[in-house]
Amino acid sequence: MNQQLAGFAPAPVAARMENHGNHMLKVAMQSGSDLLARAGSMVAYEGFVQYEPNPPAVRQIARDWATGEGAPLMKCSGDGLLYLADYGANVVVINLNGDGISVNATNLLAFDAHLQWGVERVKGLAKFAGQGLWNTKISGQGWVALTSRGKPIVVDCGGGEDETYVDPDALVAWSPNLKVKGKRTFKAGSLIGRGSGEAFQMAFSGQGIVVVQPSEDSTDRLRLRG
Repeated sequence: MNQQLAGFAPAPVAARMENHGNHMLKVAMQSGSDLLARAGSMVAYEGFVQYEPNPPAVRQIARDWATGEGAPLMKCSGDGLLYLADYGANVVVINLNGDGISVNATNLLAFDAHLQWGVERVKGLAKFAGQGLWNTKISGQGWVALTSRGKPIVVDCGGGEDETYVDPDALVAWSPNLKVKGKRTFKAGSLIGRGSGEAFQMAFSGQGIVVVQPSEDSTDRLRLRG
């Protein structure tokens, strides 16, 4: 291999999911261990990997998504190495290890198909966002990959009385056991929060983390319906 390109070769497989650089996901595929991934996210693969767009299990759960804005998913199965990406977004790999996470659908790249998952309404936001906010909750023993428009920050809420406030357009994911409520800051007008055009924040409290991306582009927004 050309010496100048050798540094870009993939490292030996060490886990089910790994980062290759900041913007690509490498998945070690094995027969019987299927993967659900964002449709169209495959950039390369080695070995024998098959793809099934919008499989029946996904269609069944998608019917519960009242806003109709779930991310289209494909089932990936087979043996080999699979590489996924989402238009150069940063990739964050998480081993749930029995925990759970609530994810904005637009930031969901891939997850093990055996994990428990579903679409749920976020409580405490209806009066601020009309129909409220719908997110994908994933839990169990397995791997999840998220995307972030830029290097994200992971905020530990600490479990104290203080709340952590986040612009909804910058929110990627959070621990599902956190308490969530909406807040409007009338005096500040639209100067607080660059993406939303209004002073609306989500307040988190309890024991857990919040993942926030630096971008607030409209294509990455959480679906807030008024």
